[in-house]
Amino acid sequence: MKKDIYTLGIESSCDETSVAVVKNGREVLSNVIHSQIDIHKQFGGVVPEIASRNHVESISTVTKEALKQAKVSFSQINAICPTYGPGLVGALLVGVSYAKALAFALNKPLIGVNHIEGHIAANYITSKELEPPFLCLVISGGHTHLIYIKDYTEFEILARTRDDAIRGSI
Repeated sequence: MKKDIYTLGIESSCDETSVAVVKNGREVLSNVIHSQIDIHKQFGGVVPEIASRNHVESISTVTKEALKQAKVSFSQINAICPTYGPGLVGALLVGVSYAKALAFALNKPLIGVNHIEGHIAANYITSKELEPPFLCLVISGGHTHLIYIKDYTEFEILARTRDDAIRGSI
């Protein structure tokens, strides 16, 4: 009998604290997001220090809620996978530090996830039949990448912006 693998994903690269429980790499059992949009709206954009402080305040609650919604306990989690970059340094530190502490306390593997590679991997969840090779356009916050996906862990960046996402209008 095949054993199910449960992954706890932790995302804190900017202004949203998100924790998901994923079964066998492609089935999302829960995805809980604590948004900070209303907090940053008054400043006209994300304030890094405020984002970091809000991650500290919400990460534990968001994690517990993700486990509850997935009907999975900490003991069932096989790996803890935080975003390690790119992103806001302070915000990333909150997620990575929390994940390190969890991994240590639970004696579970810690597997860092590159933010851009996470966007690529999300396609495997929404399109279960998808297999490399393919082209992927990633537009996220401060990043735009056109990437040739050669294999599951082999990529070639064909083009990218330097410090902001591309913008357009309809």
